[in-house]
Amino acid sequence: MMRTWLLIAFCCALPAAAAAQTYPSKTITLVVPAPPGGVTDVLARTLAQRFTAAWGQQAIVENRPGGNNQVAAEYVTRAPPDGHTLLIGPEVTFIANPALYGKLNYDPINGFTAIVGLVTINHALITHPSLPVANVRELIALAKQKPGELNYGTYGAGSTGHLNMELFQVVTGTKLTAVHYRGAAPAMTDVVGGHIQMMYAAVSTAAPQVQDGKIKLIAIGSAKRMEALPDVPTVAENGLSGYEAVSWFGLFGPPGMPAGAIAKINAEVRSLFADPEIKKTVLDRYYFESLAGTPEQLASRIKADEPKWRKIIEDAKVRPQ
Repeated sequence: MMRTWLLIAFCCALPAAAAAQTYPSKTITLVVPAPPGGVTDVLARTLAQRFTAAWGQQAIVENRPGGNNQVAAEYVTRAPPDGHTLLIGPEVTFIANPALYGKLNYDPINGFTAIVGLVTINHALITHPSLPVANVRELIALAKQKPGELNYGTYGAGSTGHLNMELFQVVTGTKLTAVHYRGAAPAMTDVVGGHIQMMYAAVSTAAPQVQDGKIKLIAIGSAKRMEALPDVPTVAENGLSGYEAVSWFGLFGPPGMPAGAIAKINAEVRSLFADPEIKKTVLDRYYFESLAGTPEQLASRIKADEPKWRKIIEDAKVRPQ
């Protein structure tokens, strides 16, 4: 009987092992749901270089922006499930879009194979220097004195920059006015120019402008102070315990990918992010925090986050543009 079970287990392991040995067999396409030049591009090109070097098959980056990530998501979910078409997926693709849109052309839960978490990006709460606040407590007080008069920029309705500010209003009891842009860069330009008063932006995007004195960085949305910016307080420290303003990215494939291919990609990404050189030149440089773990951890994160953001979206009556 023992020999029989061992034989069955061995036979079941053969397909996964074979998939790992033969994968990849052709060019890998990493699909980015944003225009070239953003943080998603940095992740994609870092992975493409590593995959090409490690496996001897070319990995390329293909930008497919549009529809709050829907264009890229639909393309990947319909691709052959052989692991050669992968999505660099921001969390809004899976946890915000289902509540924002009445109908999606992809299934955010069952329409993808979760492969590995990539990075968490902490958001910086930045303001124009003319706004007379030095910290979050002063911002809350001013916003309560002038309900609806203070405005903030987003990189699109339903973007993380938008949703994190909606959450901020909920927990502080304030009312701000959203000004939506087609991307973080034009929103940042208008904060610097004083056309809008504040926004949430990735720390890596905000840091150069802060260093040049063009904007003020009053807090970080991380759960605890960042090692790279130890003197900058978190939003949560200002009486908003548990509040976070972050975004995260994962690597996904079409549904039904072979277990061997999943395991091979997962192991390579985890090895990449554990590399001290990559930590220095990519993670630390762009203020990324590694989210690399098991496929199950990535899938669980989506299931845990989706109800929270659905409530925020529904309560705030957020609508896509």
